Amino acid sequence: MTTTATSGAGGTATDPATGPRAPLPAPYLLWLAGTQAGLLGDAALYFALGWAASAHGGGAAALVLTAVTVPRTVLVLLGGAVADRFGARRVMLVGDTVMLVATAALALAAGGRGTPLWLLVAAAAVIGTVDAFHLPASGSMPARLVPADRLPRALALRQAGGQAAVLLGAPLGGLLVALGGLPGAAAADAASFGVVLLVLLRVRPREGAPSAASAGLLREAVSGIRLALGDPLLRSALLLTGAAAGALLPVVSLLGPLLARAHGWTAGTAGLVTGGQAAGVLAVAGLVARCGALPRTGVGAAAGLGTASAGIALLALAAGPVTAVAGSTVTGIGSGLFACHIGPLVLTGALPSHLSRVQALSTLVQSVALVVSNALLGLLADATGAALPTLLCALATATAAVTALATRTLRHA
Repeated sequence: MTTTATSGAGGTATDPATGPRAPLPAPYLLWLAGTQAGLLGDAALYFALGWAASAHGGGAAALVLTAVTVPRTVLVLLGGAVADRFGARRVMLVGDTVMLVATAALALAAGGRGTPLWLLVAAAAVIGTVDAFHLPASGSMPARLVPADRLPRALALRQAGGQAAVLLGAPLGGLLVALGGLPGAAAADAASFGVVLLVLLRVRPREGAPSAASAGLLREAVSGIRLALGDPLLRSALLLTGAAAGALLPVVSLLGPLLARAHGWTAGTAGLVTGGQAAGVLAVAGLVARCGALPRTGVGAAAGLGTASAGIALLALAAGPVTAVAGSTVTGIGSGLFACHIGPLVLTGALPSHLSRVQALSTLVQSVALVVSNALLGLLADATGAALPTLLCALATATAAVTALATRTLRHA
């Protein structure tokens, strides 16, 4: 039987290198630093692609976005099965290599041919396809690099870094486009993938040898769905994740700008509202990364949804920009609290052999919920104005919070 470090008096002492407050493992911090470089490069490229597509009209811009979303949604379950069979690190190495070559080729092609629509759609399709395999593998890496008791802090730090990349990516993309157009942004993203590859070559996550399972990859993908449906905690956590995606994510991306336009606010004011949400997420993620999550992660996730519901309602009823920024900030605090607790719940609830497949299912649940809710909320906003659908999002989020507290497996998780 192994023991922890002992004190000189013969009693057991807490080993400062273990436990939930212990430092995060160096390999994880190295991987996270490389990942953040990649996220920043991606965010800048997404802005540049959207800007180039907008020159062809709104329909063209929507086509480029669809070219990213469709392959990512269709292939993500297969991507999770591939990562679990062949290893998350191997899948990420292949994906990042493909993206390095693709973004370098995009920089050369855009520099020589300009930005025809076919080139933008082709680039978007490559991004969406690689994402379908890369996202499940990347999502499983914290569980492969960090002990379970430190996972909430590790995921909170990743959440903060991702939010920072979103905040900085658009301004960086604008600067790169101003200096070098789409070729400049693509070249910068290619450089970021070079950094990610160098980091991945040094990081060795915990994972077994490649699986020699005789079942086909599609059957393995389906087995991930069976696992989630058969496990009460995973099933409840994934359903809650989908509900949150459908009710929370459209508030800032879709309804926030519509509310701003209805009030006659400027684009700068609308940006402040979006910034308030990001600031709230960053504040909570930083706090959880430093101090850890609540003892009961299910209760923490429900508390996050309840807090976000209050912020969404405040945003819907805001008469001026100050109240709107306050509402979006409270929404961000709730969103961050939810994300920092639901993520560890999903990862620790998955079998080690199914980590990537469960992450793929989580991505799929969020994508489907977001597509459906965006369509319905957009139609309702056209018919009634943005305030009513925003209030409905507040109600849906509050209902999800109450349901989570009423679900025994979540309440005691």
